[in-house]
Order: sequence, then C-alpha cells, then structure tokens
Amino acid sequence: MAKKVVATLKKADAKVFTKVIRMVKNPKTGGYQFQEQVMAAEEVDKFLAKKG
Repeated sequence: MAKKVVATLKKADAKVFTKVIRMVKNPKTGGYQFQEQVMAAEEVDKFLAKKG
C-alpha cells in the first residue's frame, strides 16, 4: 500500500511541499524559539519575509 501512496504523491500536477524552520526571538526572555511549518513551495518566501 505504501507504494500506491508514494506513487500518487509524485504525480506531475501535485504540489511541492517544503518544511520551513525559522528562529524567532522571544520578547519576554530574549531567547530564541524555532517555528516549523510545512507549506507549499510557492509560499516559502512570503513566510520568511514576515516578522514574528
């Protein structure tokens, strides 16, 4: 069954997904936290451009 799932994810018209990890500074403690999100490849630049 896993082969069928992989085969359907590799279709030519399927979206390409990317995992984005960004460091965000916590204003209270001054330490850094990691923010992770899986999104479409087209939205990565917009996600990284925004603050907070």
